[in-house]
Amino acid sequence: MQSKTNLAKKDIFRDLPVPAALRKMIIPAIASQLIVLIYNMADTFFVGQTNNPYMVAGTSLILPVFNITLCFAGLAGVGGGSLMSRLLGQSQKDEAKRVSAFSLYLAILIAAVFSVSIAVFMRPILRVLGAGDNTYEYARQYAFFVIVLGGVPTVLSNVLSNLIRSVGLSKEASAGIILGGLLNIALDPLFMFVLLPEGSEVMGAGIATCISNCVAMLFFIGVLIRLGKGSVITFSLRCGLPRKASIAAVFGVGVPSAVTTLLFDFDYVIIDKLMVSYHDLALAAIGIVLKIERFPLNVGIGICQGMLPLVAYNYASGNKKRMNDTIRLSCIMGLIIAAFSILLYEIFAVQFSGLFISDAQTVDLASDFLRVRVLATPFMFLSFFTVYLFQAFGKGGISLFLGVTRWLVFNIPMLFIMNAFVGMYGIVWSQVIADSITVMLSLFVFLKFRPKFSTLQ
Repeated sequence: MQSKTNLAKKDIFRDLPVPAALRKMIIPAIASQLIVLIYNMADTFFVGQTNNPYMVAGTSLILPVFNITLCFAGLAGVGGGSLMSRLLGQSQKDEAKRVSAFSLYLAILIAAVFSVSIAVFMRPILRVLGAGDNTYEYARQYAFFVIVLGGVPTVLSNVLSNLIRSVGLSKEASAGIILGGLLNIALDPLFMFVLLPEGSEVMGAGIATCISNCVAMLFFIGVLIRLGKGSVITFSLRCGLPRKASIAAVFGVGVPSAVTTLLFDFDYVIIDKLMVSYHDLALAAIGIVLKIERFPLNVGIGICQGMLPLVAYNYASGNKKRMNDTIRLSCIMGLIIAAFSILLYEIFAVQFSGLFISDAQTVDLASDFLRVRVLATPFMFLSFFTVYLFQAFGKGGISLFLGVTRWLVFNIPMLFIMNAFVGMYGIVWSQVIADSITVMLSLFVFLKFRPKFSTLQ
């Protein structure tokens, strides 16, 4: 009898019509992306209810460090998951099992080393990040629970989600992330305002996040137990190490994924730094816009996450038509979402901005910024869509080139150029200009380096 994993692989990767296969893969991925977006805002929202600016600043300081843990998850999860889908497409189940075990223990090792390093060098790291006398203790509390204690569960749950999705179980892969996100939203006010004494709200937020990530990790481990010994995903060391070429392939795709994620966050940091030179209202307005614009972007990322295993499997198996149909339909879906978001945000920019703040001047400024930034949505989608495609093909060097070029050659320099020549609104327009150039480069690279099926073995 075939295992559940094999049945899922056969049904979704080979037998189901492409629209049905994409629906099964993409809808859960989009749902998990939206929940992740909401729960990432939850800690900031609930800490903000204290009206203590030092608490808010303390938790905000840890965000760049927390994002590094997500980059580690991308290294092992995206690199390992992409390779596993290709190996399954080539009927190399045993090698896929070895890659899964390697990816899981790689994630645990990297996350553990990072967590211990943060614990040992907590004080100097927080000082470098800008923690002062009023914010240091809050930042330390949050970092201890979210990164020192919660680092391994956070990374491992995200890696497991990627690996489970890579074998066609997108519903299960997303369910754990959604469970963790909803639990975090529920536990935040419980620990912050009920269980812990006044003044411990930041600690409560950190505990809630740590527990929710631990529960998500345990959920995924439960999924593996239910799949049984026949599962491609395993913690067992008995399967041995993967081939050297497979290890290189994990890093070849995983490192570019981690680097581009870091650069994405770095771009947001620079936008904030440039905006703060104008006035506080501009900083508040762009902060609101950067949150609002993430909704269509995260939907686009969900489309890419659901698409990647299908493209990787059919690329490796040599099914050119099914692969191209998957790429085409996924791209159309993403562009439709982008077009709808432009229409929605152009019409209701004031209403969306008003959800985050009531100050009329800030709302007016944020709505102006939003109407400009949203024009970049289709270009942003196409930019990371191409990167995901090359990750699916196992072409990590090309995905790294596209990701680094997008941020370090076009987007970030364009921020400084537009700020120098146009001013505050130049910062807002820079995304549209830079990503339109990126799309042209991405299209050229895709047409030049797209898979040649005659070379597949």
